Amino acid sequence: MSQWVPSVSEGVEEFDAGGTVVLPGFVDSHTHMMFAGTRVEEFALRAEGWTYQQIAERGGGILSTIRHVRAATKKELKSPTRKYLNAMLRHGTTTVEIKSGYGLDVPTEVKMLEAINELKQEEIITIVPTFIGAHAVPPEYAGDSGAYVKLVVEEMVPYVGRKGLASFCDVFCERGYFDVAQSERILMEGKQWGMEAKIHADELTPLGGAELAARLGAVSADHLEHVTPLGIRALREAGVVATLLPGVSFSLHHGYAPARTMIDEGLPVAIATDFNPGSCMSYSMPMMMTLACTQMGLTPEEAITAATLNGAAALKMSESVGSIEVGKNADLIIARLSDYRMLAYHFAENHVHRTVKNGTLLEF
Repeated sequence: MSQWVPSVSEGVEEFDAGGTVVLPGFVDSHTHMMFAGTRVEEFALRAEGWTYQQIAERGGGILSTIRHVRAATKKELKSPTRKYLNAMLRHGTTTVEIKSGYGLDVPTEVKMLEAINELKQEEIITIVPTFIGAHAVPPEYAGDSGAYVKLVVEEMVPYVGRKGLASFCDVFCERGYFDVAQSERILMEGKQWGMEAKIHADELTPLGGAELAARLGAVSADHLEHVTPLGIRALREAGVVATLLPGVSFSLHHGYAPARTMIDEGLPVAIATDFNPGSCMSYSMPMMMTLACTQMGLTPEEAITAATLNGAAALKMSESVGSIEVGKNADLIIARLSDYRMLAYHFAENHVHRTVKNGTLLEF
């Protein structure tokens, strides 16, 4: 059926995309992409059989990155992040969420969020800042997570809220990190200060993070590798988006979230990179689509939806990004492919020929 196309105004640049695939720009709704240093040593240890938990117990993991980030200046944090943002655009990501959480003290969490917000103003890619002061218990509070939660609730959250530094408040609800009651207290305080709730839920154990996300009306529950059937139903009934992170399962050699079950149950599923220095050093959304199809049971069409429209829903941005519709931002990718399924099928190759952001054809 033919469709009317409005005429192009004079002076508007035209680009012939014939013979290519045009899709909405990818929405990466979960990253920890602002960091300092690397954790390549941990990558080598995992190759020798060490687990994520074992590495954390010897001072690695999140605590390793915390040491580097605390020592870094704001400029030193922004410079590599800016390079990653440009690389993301080249790979088709036009909207990205960036979390704090590698400071775990007041000055460093604020430093990270200020740096993220500066990049938000300086770069063309859309950036959504998220506060996750409850990413881990810092070494100075070892053995007293309650005291650290008090700091987060009484000092960090109010400051971030007053300054408008974050759209969302997140927490790592997991055994050895923050229990359900602590997580609820932090997220409730975040809501009081204007930050909607997100939650790292049921990643390592079925602790009940999904049920908490449902109870609080969180925008998304992320990870969910060990979610229970009850948790899936609770998320569906509460309208919470399940944000799945297949790159982490691939990198850490642990199980994938039950995406097929979630979709069959009617739960909306988004996929994101969780780009971070420890468990997924990849910003490629097409690679996440490949993993979603090969390891999690998604069809190519479901993977595209999870990487675009459902990712937008996980950031409460469905009205402006995530699909090609009149009235939405002109965020598009043009891929040199004859079949959209090739994006996931032909992996480890960047097929994105051009990226359009807010109607601007980007030059790289």
